[in-house]
Amino acid sequence: MSHGAGLVRTTAGGGGGGGGDGAPPPPAAFEGPDLGYTRSSSAMLKIGQMVTLLIGFICVRSSPWTEYSTYGYYEVVTICDLLMILIFYLVHVFRIYKMLTCISWPLAEYLHYLIGTILLLIASFLAALKSHNISGLVAGAVFGFIATFLCTMSIWFSYKISCITQATDAAA
Repeated sequence: MSHGAGLVRTTAGGGGGGGGDGAPPPPAAFEGPDLGYTRSSSAMLKIGQMVTLLIGFICVRSSPWTEYSTYGYYEVVTICDLLMILIFYLVHVFRIYKMLTCISWPLAEYLHYLIGTILLLIASFLAALKSHNISGLVAGAVFGFIATFLCTMSIWFSYKISCITQATDAAA
């Protein structure tokens, strides 16, 4: 009995992936950090957002204030927004979006920026209204508005990636 050239299956992740047998392709292997992304405009925008949010948080946290609900809300919004931006930054740097394909990362980032920017704008307005001319609270509100502007720019970039790109792909 002759074993001619035929299909040989191995358990090692060879090339090809999901051939004609209907099996899904194997998950992408870890490739290391994407240093090209760290120098991109999107990454610099995320770093700028994280820095302004951190400075705004520190300004408010180190100032004396009496409106606990206002500044507690400001602190929660800035730290949560900062952590989410850091997570999205790490997702792009370490190419986690290639390993977790069950999540639409551009859409998730767009929705995060949309909701986070609205909450940050509200927190910055409240912080500005209740600052009572205390310099640290005013500075925190100003940095909150700067971060809001930077997040608005990210909304536009995320919108272009997730919505416009998908619309042109569907039309083609």
